[in-house]
Amino acid sequence: MSPKHDAAMLPPTKMDVSTAPADRAAVDRLGAWIVLSCERTRRRRRSPDLPYGALLGRRLRRPGSEDAGEPCTLDLPNARGTRAVLAAARAEASTFELLGLARRLVGLVWDTGAQDVGVSVEGWGEAGERIMEIVLSALLAKAAPMPCYKRERRPARTLRLRLFGCDASPAFARAFAEAGGNAVARYLAALPPNELTPGHYREFLAGLAAEQRLGFEFLDVAALKRRGAGAFLAVVRGSPAGDAGIAKISYRPARGRRGAPVALVGKGICFDTGGVNLKSHRHMLDMHEDMAGSAIALGTLLALAKLEVDFAVDAWLAIAANHIGPEAYQPHDIVTAVDGTTIEIVHTDAEGRLVLADTLALAARTKPRLVIDYATLTGTCIYSLGRSYSGVFTNREDWLPLLVETGRASGERVWPFPQDADYDKSLESTIADVKQCAVEGDADQILAARFLSRFVGSELPWIHLDLAAAHRKGGLAHVPTDATGFGVRYTCSLLLDRGLTLG
Repeated sequence: MSPKHDAAMLPPTKMDVSTAPADRAAVDRLGAWIVLSCERTRRRRRSPDLPYGALLGRRLRRPGSEDAGEPCTLDLPNARGTRAVLAAARAEASTFELLGLARRLVGLVWDTGAQDVGVSVEGWGEAGERIMEIVLSALLAKAAPMPCYKRERRPARTLRLRLFGCDASPAFARAFAEAGGNAVARYLAALPPNELTPGHYREFLAGLAAEQRLGFEFLDVAALKRRGAGAFLAVVRGSPAGDAGIAKISYRPARGRRGAPVALVGKGICFDTGGVNLKSHRHMLDMHEDMAGSAIALGTLLALAKLEVDFAVDAWLAIAANHIGPEAYQPHDIVTAVDGTTIEIVHTDAEGRLVLADTLALAARTKPRLVIDYATLTGTCIYSLGRSYSGVFTNREDWLPLLVETGRASGERVWPFPQDADYDKSLESTIADVKQCAVEGDADQILAARFLSRFVGSELPWIHLDLAAAHRKGGLAHVPTDATGFGVRYTCSLLLDRGLTLG
């Protein structure tokens, strides 16, 4: 039975934005109150300019102390015993640092069980709106539902938020949209593999598209055979279910700019055994999350659709499972991709680049204005960066500074790798147009990007994210769960703040 699409959505959240700063009467009605102060401003005055200011000032960590910047708590002397959760941050703190601090503040609020939560950001001046958006994003990330199969389940918490001392801002609506897309991505990635089979995934997407009034197409195995998608089909030969395929979800603006869509392409391997080159036990754990790239492409499209952006967006999701069986593909097989490229198979655990090859080639045929693909693709990217950054590649080298800066600004950080053509020598085959990967495995994240670039071509602008940070134990930045949904916030920043849709 497929998961219900509404289970992945954010719970209802009521938000009231007040231009007036918090007063004592408003604070006394709250179950919890988050106060994030600017450390520089606090140094100039002993007490925050807020209700219970002297009390808060005494409780906040002193600048320069060992605990400075760490959250602290205080139960206010009122009838509700409102839990105040306090911190002071450096004015020059990065977005990533502020998001992480906001997550810790929200965690302390969550422990109280409070539903009526207020937020004050104090002493930030013109940066106040940005700081408020960061705290709001952390609250929404915490509120997002995750799959739970325990006999006793905690109901989703409905929040009533009160944002003090700020105007209603488009940034807050965007925070809700991005949090909603991130929630769907994380929910799907966390589903167990017997719940999110390729067939169940297809049903989930069809229901979601119908509810959200999005276009939906699905190229099943038969349709992919007719198109000659031999790279994709090689991977799914070992699965007896025959339920794999490529899903296309489409958003079209009701008004605004017409023209070519942005294509978001995602790897959706619902479980990866490694195939004939079977993974070890340790490396097979968490392989139900090998579909995270597809979930992030979907979540990004949902966020953009929620914002009613004025450009078209297509999400192409390569949905499959890499199983073993008598029909499974094997090293030295030769397969032919949808664009006619012949590929020599080297390692059956490099299946992601095969399903993406055909999906990228099909997306490229629609002549999109920009292609972005997302994949939990290579272990070498994790070895190189750890799980706090993701790797970024592009066929537009002059974009690299912009891509890195977007990561810093959004708090979802990326780092580039070289893509020089001489790396292709490692992919030369004596029998086919290209090898799937190299035998040695050195610089595999670079070779994977070089391989994928063949199926997009040089004319279309292309960005490839190797999602080393899609799973990080304990969460990342403002996200508190192991599945991070990394990429939704980054891509929205890239498309909405950097103007890459204008090409």
